[in-house]
Amino acid sequence: MQEIENGDIIKLNNPVVTIGTFDGLHLGHQLVISKTIEIAKKKKGTPVVFTFWPHPRFVLGKGNFSLLNSLEEKKLLFKRLDIKYVYFQPFTKDFANLTSQEYVKNILVDKIGVKTLVVGYDHQFGKERKGKFDTLNALSRLYHFELHKVNALDISNITVSSTKIRIAIEEGNITIANKLLGYDYFISGTVIDGSKIGKKIGFPTANLKLDNDLKLVPKDGVYAVYVEIENRFYKGMLYIGYRPTIENQPHIKTIEVNIFDFSHEIYSTPIRVYFTARLRDDIKFKDINELIDNLKIDEENSRKALKEMPQFPKSLIDILPK
Repeated sequence: MQEIENGDIIKLNNPVVTIGTFDGLHLGHQLVISKTIEIAKKKKGTPVVFTFWPHPRFVLGKGNFSLLNSLEEKKLLFKRLDIKYVYFQPFTKDFANLTSQEYVKNILVDKIGVKTLVVGYDHQFGKERKGKFDTLNALSRLYHFELHKVNALDISNITVSSTKIRIAIEEGNITIANKLLGYDYFISGTVIDGSKIGKKIGFPTANLKLDNDLKLVPKDGVYAVYVEIENRFYKGMLYIGYRPTIENQPHIKTIEVNIFDFSHEIYSTPIRVYFTARLRDDIKFKDINELIDNLKIDEENSRKALKEMPQFPKSLIDILPK
C-alpha cells in the first residue's frame, strides 16, 4: 500500500476514486472499494481510496464516540485488502468548512485529478454534510468525471453500517459484529505488568494496555480469542472487567488474556487480540475456588470455539456480487 499525504504531488493514471471515513472497513466499505477496483481495471486506471484522519466526529465534537479502528489498524486492514493507493486527508475544521463544490474541485479534481468517483449509497460531504448524491451528480457534469453509486449491503436482513457494528460490540454481540465486519474484531496493545493474581490461581494472564484509548472495547465479560504475537497465533481467553471476585483491589477496568499452552515472558511486547466468541458476562463469584472452577469451564468452552485461525478480510475480488 502506498500512502498519499496532503502535501504530496500526485500524478496517477486515470484515477478512479472512492471516498469515506471507513471506520471498521466493514463489508459494506469493502464492497464499495471492490467496485472501485473493478471499474479501474476496466478503464485501465488507478484505484484510489480517499479517507480522513482523525475521525470527523472528534473534530466536530459530536458527543462521546469510540473508534472501531485506530489509524494503524486501518492501515493494516488496507494492506490486507491489497489496496494500492490510499490518500489520507487531515480532517481539520478548515477542511470541514469547505463547501461541497470547493471540496470536489479543490481536492478531488485539482489535487487528485479524479476521472471516476465511486461512493456508497449514503455518502454525504462538504460543510455540514450538505452534499448528497444529487449534488455529486451535478458536480460530475460540471467537472467532467463519471459517477457511480453502490447500493447498501444487507446481511441477514441487517444493513451493514459502522453504527450497527459499534452497537453490537458494545452489547457484546461479537458474532453479529464479525459477520458485518467480514473479519474478527480485534484490539491492539502492549503487555504491561499486572497484579499476577492469575498466575497464583493457575491462569496466568497478559495485561493489555491499548494503543489507542479511543478504541472501542467490547462489553465486559469473557471471550474466546486468538492472540497474535510477533506474527504467530495462539488460542486463549480474554477477560474485560473489574474483577469483582478479587477483594482489596483498585476499582480499575482490566483487559487481560490467558494464552493457552504459552509460557514465555512478553512484557512490553505489542500484541493483537481477535475476538471470536463471547462466553459469559463478568460475574462476582462467592470465592476464589468458585472463580477457578468457572475459569476451567471458560477454557474448555474457548478451546471448543477456537477451531480455526481468526477470520481476516477476504480478497476484495471475492466481495463483489456474482
